[in-house]
Amino acid sequence: MTSPDAPSAAEDAALALRAFALWPAGFGGLWLRGPGPARDALVERLGQTVRLRRMPAHIDTERLHGGIDLAASLAAGRSISRSGFLEEARGGVVIAPLAERITASLAGSVAQALDHAEAGERFGLVLLDDGAERDEVPPLSLTERVAFACELGSAAPGGLAQTELPQPLASPAEIPACSAEGLEALAAVSLALGVDSGRALRFAALTAGASARLDGRGIVRESDLAAAARLVLAPRATRLPPPPPEDEEEAPPPPPPPADSEPDTPGDEEQEDNGTPDPDQLIEAAVAAIPPGLLEALADGRTRRGAGSGGGARHLSPLRGRPLAARQGLPRGGARLALIDTLRAAVPWQALRRAEGEARAGLRIMKDDVRVRRFEARSASVTIFAVDASGSAAFSRLAEAKGAVELLLAQAYVKRTEVALVAFRGSDAQLLLPPTRSLTRARRALTELPGGGGTPLAAGLSLVCTLGTGLTRRGYTPLLVILTDGRGNIALDGSANRAVATQDALKAGRAIAAAGLAGVVIDISPRPRPEASAVAAAMRARYVPLPQANAATLSKVIGALT
Repeated sequence: MTSPDAPSAAEDAALALRAFALWPAGFGGLWLRGPGPARDALVERLGQTVRLRRMPAHIDTERLHGGIDLAASLAAGRSISRSGFLEEARGGVVIAPLAERITASLAGSVAQALDHAEAGERFGLVLLDDGAERDEVPPLSLTERVAFACELGSAAPGGLAQTELPQPLASPAEIPACSAEGLEALAAVSLALGVDSGRALRFAALTAGASARLDGRGIVRESDLAAAARLVLAPRATRLPPPPPEDEEEAPPPPPPPADSEPDTPGDEEQEDNGTPDPDQLIEAAVAAIPPGLLEALADGRTRRGAGSGGGARHLSPLRGRPLAARQGLPRGGARLALIDTLRAAVPWQALRRAEGEARAGLRIMKDDVRVRRFEARSASVTIFAVDASGSAAFSRLAEAKGAVELLLAQAYVKRTEVALVAFRGSDAQLLLPPTRSLTRARRALTELPGGGGTPLAAGLSLVCTLGTGLTRRGYTPLLVILTDGRGNIALDGSANRAVATQDALKAGRAIAAAGLAGVVIDISPRPRPEASAVAAAMRARYVPLPQANAATLSKVIGALT
């Protein structure tokens, strides 16, 4: 998808670096994805011209915003405050390592500081993203506030370390403005790529003007718009542009030039780039600049889920997990005392408490000063397969489920997932495989499973509902995957009554929805049927028709939901 004449990743990164140096407050910063020598060279070059401050990955609220200097206050016997990291970073550039692990609360604090800083107190932000997976990205609140996203994992350093950076502009009015046609073309590219953020479109227009300014021109040309589409819009794409209509007639080739006509000169090509853009060419340039991993994800219909995706739901834990800010409370029920935070809360009140008349030496700590530690843990997730093992297609369905289970279990240790298997046939449902990560155990449970008979869909849904609610109470995060055509014919009481069986299945689906269990109904009938869609609606689950389902397709659909 790349053109032989398209700039390399290092060349685009150099252009982004120069544009950012031109007006740091306006462009916000850079999102650099992928560790490597190219990223190191870019950061090193930036550090030679601006003041860099590296933000600790697990910085606490006290250090971020400032507060009481505990050691100085205890030594002086009075409250002494200190400045916070964000205040110290004013006028410089903040380097945020491991940006894909930044918590939502920390991202919100940084975003608020970026939005409300005065003109002379703003700071730039460089997000160093080391995410191994495409869906491991920094919080959206930060990536939306930086103009440029560069994929540098496999890029060569090139001349990044020697990139000549311009002097910052005294006024943003010195950046040439895009014409109305140029803005419309960028808006068309943004719409085609599914970029809904107004900030991204504004950054793209500024980038086009900065590209012209860096080239010594006062007019924005089509090449500047193409650079803006590559640097700003392409990395934020959420879909591929729609293909042209098949019935659209191809334009006839241009007639050959007359024999006595003069050949084009190099100056003619430059004269054609007069700022009148062709939206189709800009879209092609943007698509060619989409990183390969993102391009593959868009082609498969998958989108990035944001930072911290994967695994189960988050919950507070008193003992283990990611540290959170301490809160007021007593160390009971397993909670641990946060000594430093308790002292910080007590120090500002010491002068007032001494004035109350008690002449006791030492630090006076009251009940309201006590703080306890908190942690954020992520529960393990369990994917519960419920497979329709009835009818003539039972063996192929079970083979599909077996393959999908094996593919998911192969990634169980990476995504902290477990798998359970329920099969329903004849007159009831059966738990074949309790939650496990054991691939051997799963294969044993699936071997020589008989198929055929009636379809007790309601019994299968009731069993997965019971299993899912039990796992939720034990701290797991279940995901229900129902493989069926939705045509139940065995009621809960075991009678062969299709009408009653349908009502029982819908009632069981509504019970799943009331329990708050997430799920997906995969319609594996030869043609999508309304019965399976109705079951999905009752469960408030996603409906996916897969008449040609196989293990790889099932694994991909389920992996996009976990």
